[in-house]
Formats: sequence, C-alpha cells, structure tokens
Amino acid sequence: MKKYDPFENVQTVMEQAAILGKIDRRMFEIIKNPQRETKVYLPVEMDDGSIRVFEGYRVQHSNIRGPFKGGIRYHQNCDLNEIKALATWMSLKCAVANIPYGGAKGGIQVDPSTLSKRELCRLTRRYTYAIEPLIGADKDIPAPDVNTNAQTMAWVLDTYSMLHGKPCPGVVTGKPVELGGSRGRASATGRGVVIATQLVLKTNGVDSLDGVKVAVQGMGNVGANAARIFCHRNACVVALSDVSGGIYCESGLDADAVSAFLEEGHLLKDYQAEGVSHISNTELLTCDCDVLVPAALENQINAEVAEQLRCRYIVEGANGPTTVEADAILEQRGITLIPDIFANSGGVIVSYFEWVQNIQELTWERSQVNEMLEKLMTASFGELLEERKKTACSYRMAAYIVALRRLLYAEDIKGLFP
Repeated sequence: MKKYDPFENVQTVMEQAAILGKIDRRMFEIIKNPQRETKVYLPVEMDDGSIRVFEGYRVQHSNIRGPFKGGIRYHQNCDLNEIKALATWMSLKCAVANIPYGGAKGGIQVDPSTLSKRELCRLTRRYTYAIEPLIGADKDIPAPDVNTNAQTMAWVLDTYSMLHGKPCPGVVTGKPVELGGSRGRASATGRGVVIATQLVLKTNGVDSLDGVKVAVQGMGNVGANAARIFCHRNACVVALSDVSGGIYCESGLDADAVSAFLEEGHLLKDYQAEGVSHISNTELLTCDCDVLVPAALENQINAEVAEQLRCRYIVEGANGPTTVEADAILEQRGITLIPDIFANSGGVIVSYFEWVQNIQELTWERSQVNEMLEKLMTASFGELLEERKKTACSYRMAAYIVALRRLLYAEDIKGLFP
C-alpha cells in the first residue's frame, strides 16, 4: 500500500481545483511548491548533561499576499514533507479568509512528552536562534501548533527580542496576553470550528446547535475548545478522544469536566463517569453522530474509514485529516465536508488581529475579537456558497478555487522579479 504523502495530497487537490475552476495556469507552477525550505540541526544539553541533536524545519510557502504566517509543531513523526504541506495549507487558508498573510510552517522532530520543561525551553530557544534570520513581524510570524502553546511562544519571543536588543512582540502570535497576546486567541481555532458548523447547518435550515450530536477526535487546543463551546451552545457531544483512546456517551459528555480531568495530567483511557464507555479511535470516527470534527493529525479519514462513517457533516478541525480518495467517497455518499482551510481558520484570523494590535500598540476586548472573528468567517463562507453555486462543486473545491484565484491574481499583478 502506498504511503500517505500530505504534500502530494495538497498538490493533487490544487490541481483538481485549478481544472474545475478553469484557473489560468500561467502562474500556477509558482505556488505549487514552497519558496524556501530550511532544515536545521539543534544541539541541546539535556538535564543529565548529555547532548542530543534534534532536526527542525521552517518552510515558507508564499508571501505574495503578505508576510509568511504559520505555526510551529513538536512531534516525533514530523518531517519535511508534512511541514511543506502545512505551509501550503496556510497560504490557502489565509487567502480564503482574505487576510494579508502568506503561508509558512515550522516543526521539530521530537516527542515533547519525553522532555522536561527546562529541556523544552532550551530546545525552543535553540530553534529560534537557528531560524532567527527568517522570522520577524514583517517577514514571517510563527504561532503555536501541535504540542506547542503560549509558553512556547513566550520563549520564542524572548529569544528573538534578546537577539535584537529590544521587545519585538509582533514576531509571534498566540503568546500570553501579558506579553502582548490577544484575548480570545487560545480558543479561536476551536471557536472557528463551531462557527463553521453553525454556518453549514443554517444552509440546511438548522438554526440552532440544540441537541446536535457531535463527535470530536483529538483533545488538544482545537478539539478541547471546540468541544467546550459546542457544549456551551447546547450541542450533545457524544464522543471525544486523545492519544490514549476515546470515550462515548449517547446522552452527552460534559466537555468541561473532561477538559479539567485532562488538564490535571490524566489521559482519557482513565476517565470514568456514569454512562461513559471507552472506544477506539476508529469507533469514534465511525460513531453515530450529526457532526464529526477530526481535530487531531493528518490522514485520519482515508478511503476505508470514509466507507464506514455515519455522520452527516464533517468539519475539519485539523489540517489535512481527509485524503483525496476519501473525499471522493464522501461526496458519493452525500456527506457534507467543510474543509480545513476554512473550518480551522479561526486561529490565523485571530493571530492576524493579535498582530494588528501589536503593531498599533492596542488591546481589544475578548467580545470584540470574537465578534470580528464571526463576522469575517461568515463573509468567507458566503464566498464559498457563491462559488459552489457557480461551479457546482464541493465545499473543499470551492475553498481551493477562491484561494487559488486570490493567490494567482496577486502573482500576476506583481509579475516576476527580476
């Protein structure tokens, strides 16, 4: 069986969208590949005095519409092809949201659960030093991603500021509010997933989340926040999962209680409550629900899983959770999919708000940030509906067509240098 290649996957979808949207291919080759790929080797002194060398990456896909923008992930299976795919998705995501950013992504091949906090700090600072020439508030702005958080961004910010001899708050987003972060940023991606769900339900006459059965794969930042917000809006969250497995309750789980349990350092395999049963990752994906939110990693819904799904809607909280082969099966089965480059754009949209606040030395209230996020996503969704109507295509194709048109128009009017 051929190994899944996320970069090949995103390129295939781009090709399909270009054909379907009758997009001019003159500049297309420029955005099929990243502008720059950087690999760095990071020597770090461990707590026991030994030296380990970690492999890190920063891929800059396109800055045609603004500075590069994208998260940094820490994962043991992280590799260059995955980072290239994620950087490409970021360019497309920013274009769909119509914010003035391009796409980038960074990563380190490491299992962060095996490192102490001091070791993670040293690793983060070494990585920041290695990529310092590439990043900056007007060049490339990192943010949190899988297994990184506000603390990680605080270390990046401090290291970069030390190297520049002054505070540089605009170099990262997703940092603590006390260091110039934006209120509402931590929950923004999960909130965006809920907004995307409400928007697609409304197109089918469902005006409320009351009683809507939701299953969320992954209880990281995106999944946990989405699950909590779904519960607060009276949806029935029937299934949740983390790296250790999943839990299911037909009458609904208490996402706040589950999140509190996980924040204490426990795993879901140890969670016990009345009416709760333990399930596998596949059982979560294929459980009976209205809305499935894959919010873990790429390549979760493949052709085999797609045949077994019992949901009506998929709202992609993770980047690239569905393969090209699965997309075709879902369309055939009439399962509506809201793609990652729209559904999880809440994080980069509020990162943009944070960046603007840093540049202008302003602070906005959480309610203002949330209201602006909903307004921007609603406008983007309207454009996807319009493209779907015009091209008679899926939401994924509509999102890619909208993004490619924006990117290629920018390439065309700027022209080539030299």
